[in-house]
Amino acid sequence: MDDRLCYAYAVVGSSAAAELTGVRGVAGAPVTLVRSGPVAAAVSAVPREGFSEAALKAGLEDLEWLEATARAHHSVIEALAAHTTVLPLRLATVYLDEARVRQMLDDREADLAALLDRLADQVEWGVKVYAEVPPPSAPSAPPPAADTGAAAGAEAGADAGRAYLRRRRHQRQAREDAWRTAEEAVRRTELQARGLAVERTRHRPQQGGLTRGVAGENVANDAYLVPRRLSEEFRTRMLHAADDLPGVRVDVTGPWAPYSFAAPLAPDAQEGAGQR
Repeated sequence: MDDRLCYAYAVVGSSAAAELTGVRGVAGAPVTLVRSGPVAAAVSAVPREGFSEAALKAGLEDLEWLEATARAHHSVIEALAAHTTVLPLRLATVYLDEARVRQMLDDREADLAALLDRLADQVEWGVKVYAEVPPPSAPSAPPPAADTGAAAGAEAGADAGRAYLRRRRHQRQAREDAWRTAEEAVRRTELQARGLAVERTRHRPQQGGLTRGVAGENVANDAYLVPRRLSEEFRTRMLHAADDLPGVRVDVTGPWAPYSFAAPLAPDAQEGAGQR
């Protein structure tokens, strides 16, 4: 039995061989092309013991392995994207051999070629909007009034109650104001993208561990497909979209290969973490 498997990174045009000169991928292996007519897949050989179905299942739960593999995977895609149109494949897309890769390309040749055509000279930009939203306060009872006589106690209790209600109203108003400002920032980013971006994909706002160390609450997480020639104008517009809005920040990342817009790839080439 062959002790190697075929790790696939992306689909490109079949003339992209020059862009792979010196590029190494997962496990440090050189990256080559498997061709089928006008399309090709960027692949490299990986050891079966580290990339069998069982090994991949374990690896995807190992943060050190996952980070190293993801870094190598995306470095290959970005090396290609700097020179040609790329359809990224999902992390840990592994085939039994090059013949299986070629069969996938044969089966989906027309669709893949059309998608490469549609995404030619386009790049992806990520736009995240963050807002400093005050946390909701936990409901609590007003402090008890001191026992200084029935009348005085009642008056003190009424004052404490009114102060408590004022604080609650102010807290609620501050949250509502922060959300309105955040919504305005999102509206402005959408407005600024008009005439530059050709498509937009909305991702779920990031929460929990994905936002660790990042100030503010992620209220929008969008990806835009932008012609390469308009990239700098797009970036500049987005960075200044919320300049006069207090407590709001717009983060812009890219340009990237069009990860969010290659979804029409064949299911076989997108499942990942398994062998075909």
